[in-house]
Amino acid sequence: MKIKTLLFDLDGTLIDTNPLIIASFIYAIEKHTGKTYSEEAILPFIGPPLIESMKKIDPEQAEAMMDTYIEHNLANHETHVKPYPTVVETIKTLHEKGYRLAIVTTKITGTAKLGLKITGLEPYFDVVIGLNEVEHAKPHPEPIFKALEALNETPVDALMVGDNYHDVEAGQNAGTKTAGVAWSIKGRESLEALRPDYMLEKLADLLTILEVE
Repeated sequence: MKIKTLLFDLDGTLIDTNPLIIASFIYAIEKHTGKTYSEEAILPFIGPPLIESMKKIDPEQAEAMMDTYIEHNLANHETHVKPYPTVVETIKTLHEKGYRLAIVTTKITGTAKLGLKITGLEPYFDVVIGLNEVEHAKPHPEPIFKALEALNETPVDALMVGDNYHDVEAGQNAGTKTAGVAWSIKGRESLEALRPDYMLEKLADLLTILEVE
């Protein structure tokens, strides 16, 4: 069946928030534990829900670290967040061609919408499913099912696009097609190992895959 629904992760997929995410982790961890983490040491914590990552660092201070992270992250959003190359024009084209578009993220919905607004992507997404709207985060299929329900669409004609194993596995668990992005901060090899249906070198590759003229 022809793909007509596109579900996207946000951070690291459509918008480049990685430097801000890393800086926010380092700031929060150092403030509460006195420990200084390198950028490389932060990488494993990117992708899962924030509270899960903080619990791995220090279970007793996880909530306080999460609050500090969010405060730092929001304060620096406008100066640090930008879309990846070809993202805005590709999303705009897909929207104009009638594709159904949604964001499925482990961020809080409000913060995700802020990122969309700053990067000019907000008008193209009617549905944004954040962590606060589900009981189970990716790679559980619930967020994808919730987005599809909001769009009144089904998994069989949907494609999940993301930069992390959570995204590919969530799509596979939900029964959608999947696409990894080669610009993932964790390296394209980490996604290729999951055997997604497609690997994108740039987001505009979607236009070729979907045969959009």
